[in-house]
Amino acid sequence: VEAKNKAESIVHQAEKNLKDFGDKVASTDKTAIETAVEELKKAAEGDNLDEINNKTDALMNASMKLGEAMYKAQAQASQAQGADAGASAEQPKDEKVVDADFEEVK
Repeated sequence: VEAKNKAESIVHQAEKNLKDFGDKVASTDKTAIETAVEELKKAAEGDNLDEINNKTDALMNASMKLGEAMYKAQAQASQAQGADAGASAEQPKDEKVVDADFEEVK
């Protein structure tokens, strides 16, 4: 039961990630993940624990490329946000700012 639950969870996660980030991986990697998902679904319908575990591992290995693509997409988004923040920080918000020298009076 536990192996089936784990398999269903991994299938769900892989399908969600494919939907969200499938365009970020090569078509061969995407096809490999889709195939692994289908094979695991079929294995989970049966009662062969070894087959379920083997197909679960196969899907996890195939999904690594998708994980790398997700990581790269998040890193690029973070860099873009940092660049936008840096650009806006360099621009003065008030054009009437005056630099002045001052002297402290006691």
